Amino acid sequence: MKPLLRLAGACALGAALVAPTQVLAQAYPSKPVRILVPFAAGGAIDVIVRATAQQLTKELGQPVLVENRPGAGGNIGTEAVAKSAPDGYTLLAGTSATHGANLGLFAKLPYDPRKDFAPIAHLSGVPNVLVVTPASGIRSMNDLLAEARKSPGKLSFGSAGNGTSLHLAGEIFASEAKVQLLHVPYKGAAPATTDLLGGQITMMFNTVPVALPHIRGGKLLPLAVTSVKRHFSLPEVPTFAELGYKGMTVATWTGLFAPAGTPRDIVGRLTGAVERSLKDKSVIEALHLQGAEPEYMAPEVFARYVDSEITRWTGVIRALNVKPD
Repeated sequence: MKPLLRLAGACALGAALVAPTQVLAQAYPSKPVRILVPFAAGGAIDVIVRATAQQLTKELGQPVLVENRPGAGGNIGTEAVAKSAPDGYTLLAGTSATHGANLGLFAKLPYDPRKDFAPIAHLSGVPNVLVVTPASGIRSMNDLLAEARKSPGKLSFGSAGNGTSLHLAGEIFASEAKVQLLHVPYKGAAPATTDLLGGQITMMFNTVPVALPHIRGGKLLPLAVTSVKRHFSLPEVPTFAELGYKGMTVATWTGLFAPAGTPRDIVGRLTGAVERSLKDKSVIEALHLQGAEPEYMAPEVFARYVDSEITRWTGVIRALNVKPD
């Protein structure tokens, strides 16, 4: 009888240990959920996350709030989530910078992009478009290159911060075109766009969602896009590959992450809610209006994608000897 009693006791103890996790997951969420965007409001990441968060609110039955925490190429907001309680109430909008380039760009990160986070789902990716203002006098890629070669290091390009795809696109372009450009980092694409419109910088590799309204309004002129094929919202604009720049396939992507140690049931609940949200007609329409498309990836697929992005961008950064400005 004693072995049976010990077995029964072990089963009861196991059930007691599992029960709190199950109750936590079943009750989740019981209060608002925060998504930290580690860049300034108004950029492509912000636009995509806010459109998705509106539908997530309906899916989860609790408000899903978006908070911008910019700085240090996305590292400030990312570190904040890495150090948050793993309870599913503080999430990160991770990007091609925070979970791609930053590991190669910064000598020491305050977080580990692989170990400190649990991937929830990939949301979307958008290409960049090289834009200038009409006041610049530049009307084509040939015009831009002529100016750059006439005055090496004088033409400036803005970005959403060190290590962002906007920054790296500029570095790759300068290398392939064999020109010297001055990089000016900002805390997000929106403030960089403001300075571009104001004439403080010459050009910008901007995300399509942020640049599109200004292109449609005639305030910015698109020269080329960094997508594999022409973008659906800018069909008249050539790709860099068409112009002979084969290494210029660059995208800004974002996905949701929870702190490492978040219960699997909660991650699963969030993943399911994201997948359903990205299939919702209102979300698809909102993203298309901004020049973006939903691109759902489940956690396992997303984790492999993050690994491939880290490998790709650390290689590019080392090859080009890119340093934080």
